[in-house]
Amino acid sequence: VKIMMGSGADGSTYAHGTQALDFEMLVKRSGLSPVKAIQAGTIVNAEALGWLDQVGSIDKGKYADVIAVAGDPVADITELEHVTFVMKGGKVIVR
Repeated sequence: VKIMMGSGADGSTYAHGTQALDFEMLVKRSGLSPVKAIQAGTIVNAEALGWLDQVGSIDKGKYADVIAVAGDPVADITELEHVTFVMKGGKVIVR
């Protein structure tokens, strides 16, 4: 079964910056691996929407927002709560 995760990140559903808590819950309460949890919010959603050619992974020609964290979210999913870099639409927002 493929698991999808979305946040409604328009600001009305979650306080800004708290969407990472969903990833943590998928790992800690649902038993998904960190990789599967991250995929639930990226490539699995793109596939379900029929947008794999446009989004869902970092590839040439695709639209992607990129974040960076200091640690390894595969080893510790809570690292996604400590974003140190954000690129949206090709522009650096947070460095």
